[in-house]
Amino acid sequence: MAARPPWTFLTSHASVLLEVTRAPDATVREIAERSELTERQAHRVLADLVDSGYVERQRGGRRNRYRVNEALPLRRPSLADRRVGELLEALSR
Repeated sequence: MAARPPWTFLTSHASVLLEVTRAPDATVREIAERSELTERQAHRVLADLVDSGYVERQRGGRRNRYRVNEALPLRRPSLADRRVGELLEALSR
């Protein structure tokens, strides 16, 4: 039987949100490295977050700048009364 990969407490989406909060001017490559994702995964996760309104992408020349919409609720129904900003604040302490 093949060994299962280790699990983590944070999803890829939470990791990317945290990295975008820490460094809004980071490239996708930098976000991927800091989140321990492939660049392709980071692109996919960022696209999910942008499409759902959790992250705004602003083009500045050849670079993007990202901003997390901290007022949106968490997506898990049991946590929908909590905001993304609360999660990020707790993880940033």
